[in-house]
Amino acid sequence: MDNEPVTAKSLSWTYMIQGNTFARAYKDTLSDFPTWVKKENVDDGILIAKNLGPRLGIDESEFGHEVYTILHNKDAHGKKGAIVAIVKGTDPETVAKALRKMPQKDREAVGLVSMDLSDSMRSIVRMAFPNAMVVRDCFHVMKRGGEGIEELRMKYKREAVKDVNRQKAEFKKHLEQLAKQRKYYRNSRKKQGKKRCKGKRRGRKPMRLNTRFEPKRLSNGETLVEALTRCKKQLGRSYGDWSINQKKRARILFRLFPKLKEAYWLINDLRAIFRTKSNTKATAKKALEGWYKKVTKSTLREIKSVKQSIQHYEDEILNYFINRDTNASAESLNSKMKAFRSCLKGIRDIPFFFYRCITVFG
Repeated sequence: MDNEPVTAKSLSWTYMIQGNTFARAYKDTLSDFPTWVKKENVDDGILIAKNLGPRLGIDESEFGHEVYTILHNKDAHGKKGAIVAIVKGTDPETVAKALRKMPQKDREAVGLVSMDLSDSMRSIVRMAFPNAMVVRDCFHVMKRGGEGIEELRMKYKREAVKDVNRQKAEFKKHLEQLAKQRKYYRNSRKKQGKKRCKGKRRGRKPMRLNTRFEPKRLSNGETLVEALTRCKKQLGRSYGDWSINQKKRARILFRLFPKLKEAYWLINDLRAIFRTKSNTKATAKKALEGWYKKVTKSTLREIKSVKQSIQHYEDEILNYFINRDTNASAESLNSKMKAFRSCLKGIRDIPFFFYRCITVFG
C-alpha cells in the first residue's frame, strides 16, 4: 500500500481479507495518515522540499472538482521522489506563495522547468524559480497546430452536414410531389371510367413516401460527412504514418478542399522542424522564420493564429532544442494519478487520496 498505487479491495482477493475493514484499518491505524493530516493542509499546499532537483516539470490536473498545480522532479521518472508540490488552484500569486515556503537556496538551484503553453504556469515559475530556464513542451505546440487544422475540418464538416440536411428536405419534398401526381392520375382515370391496369405495369417502380434518402458516396465508399469525421486523427499524424485507405481518403478530401490540404502541409512542415534531430536552437530558429514566411503568404486565418501563438512563446519553445526536454513526464505522472483515481472509483476523501499519492510518488 505504501509502495504501489493499489486499493485495499484489490488486496482482499489475494490475501483473503475484508477489503473495507482493511481500508479503514490502514487509514486510521496502520498508516501515519492521522498525524500527517494534522501536519499537512491540502488547501495551503503539500510541499516536499527534499524532492527538489535541477530539472522540474509543472502542470495542472483536476481532482474532486478542483484544479491542482502539480510540480514534479523529472529525474525521478514518475517513481518515488517524483512529487515536489501539490497546490490547490492555478492562481500564480497563491501557488507561488506556497512554493516560496521551500528553502530559497534550493529554489535558486533549479535550472530548468518544462511546461505547456499556459501563461499562469509561466508566472508561477518566474516568481518561485528565478534562475530556471523555461522550456515549452513541443507536443503542446504540435497540439496547437492540430487545433488549427481541426477548426478548418469542423467548418467543412458543418457545411457538409448542412448540405445533407438540405438534400434530405428536397428529397422528401420530391417524394411528396410524386405522391400527389400519382393520386391526381388515379382520380382522373376514375372520372374517365377507366379501370386499373392488370398484370405487369409499364415504367419504373414508383418511389414510396417512406423511401430512405441515400447521400452521395465518394469513390472510397464513404459519404462526405463520414470522410470528414474519420480523418480527424489522421490529420494529426505525418503523411508517412498513414495507411493505404487513409491516403486514399486524404487524396479525395484534399481535392475537394484545397485549403484543408494547404493547412495540413503547413503544419506538417512545422512538425518536421521539431522532428529533425540535427536541429540546434539556431538552425531551428532559422527554419521557423522560413515557416513564418510560408504562413504569411497563406490566407488561412486558423494557421495564422497558430503562427502568432508560436511567435509569442518562440524563445521558450526553441529552448527545447538545447537538451530536447519535453513535459511528457508531467503528463505521465498525471495519468498515473488519474489511473489510481479510477481504481478507487472516484475520490471521497481528497486529503487521504493525496496522502496515498505522496507515499507512492513522493
